[in-house]
Amino acid sequence: MKRPHDYTIQVRGKLVMLSQPLVMGILNATPDSFYAASRMQTEDAVARRSDEIVSQGGTMIDVGACSTRPDSVPVDMHEEMRRLRIALSVVRREHPDVIVSVDTFRLEVARMVVEDYDVDIINDVSEGRGEKYSDISADNAENIPEMFKVVADLGVPYVLTSVQPDLRSMLLCFSREIAQLHSLGQKDVILDPGFGFGKTLEQNYALMGELEKLHVLGLPLLVGISRKSMIYRLLGIEPSEALNGTTVLNTLSLVKGASILRVHDVRAAVEAVKIICETKK
Repeated sequence: MKRPHDYTIQVRGKLVMLSQPLVMGILNATPDSFYAASRMQTEDAVARRSDEIVSQGGTMIDVGACSTRPDSVPVDMHEEMRRLRIALSVVRREHPDVIVSVDTFRLEVARMVVEDYDVDIINDVSEGRGEKYSDISADNAENIPEMFKVVADLGVPYVLTSVQPDLRSMLLCFSREIAQLHSLGQKDVILDPGFGFGKTLEQNYALMGELEKLHVLGLPLLVGISRKSMIYRLLGIEPSEALNGTTVLNTLSLVKGASILRVHDVRAAVEAVKIICETKK
């Protein structure tokens, strides 16, 4: 079994080492992200945000154009594509060497961003379910999800996000899905336990308590808990006040072997990575 410091991914034909965890900065090209300060809609706003992520030490930018916050209504595919074309044009122009991920659950969007903008990673919050991403009862056991076929064909790393409520069901589903992806020739799979997706507040914290057990699958872990409701609901605060709680959980995730932190607050996450890495020398 691989250990966290052994994990790697291939990006544009180059091997990216994950022995030191990487920080992925969130760039929301939407008007309705749950955290208002992360909303970037104009070209100038996108440029400023991408500059901020890189200057603060982020090595990845995750661009999203369709909000998946609780109770949100997804925009249609054409609007998602329009927003992404604007944002990705700016990010690629300003920072051509940065690793770019796109947060989408739509097949056509995934294909467009990789083929037209050389996006490096597809980050799919739906566990391959597409439009049914919020339906945790959906059964993918019989058929291979179409998204799996698309990313395997595109040849880019894929973030497989779980919408399962607990570790046992997550391990069972991940094991099946990883086998499906590998059967298609998909080389790089990154596992996201999906904090906030299909889970109660209590289930989120129970999962965090057992996060290290996911390493039995031998794949890198991406953790995205930045300013989520599991923090601000527990503490009785607003998302704008949830940086301290985010840093606590990011630090705990690093201790448990997370390879990538997906965050709004890049500097704080980079500092957490630096401190944790220093303790392991």
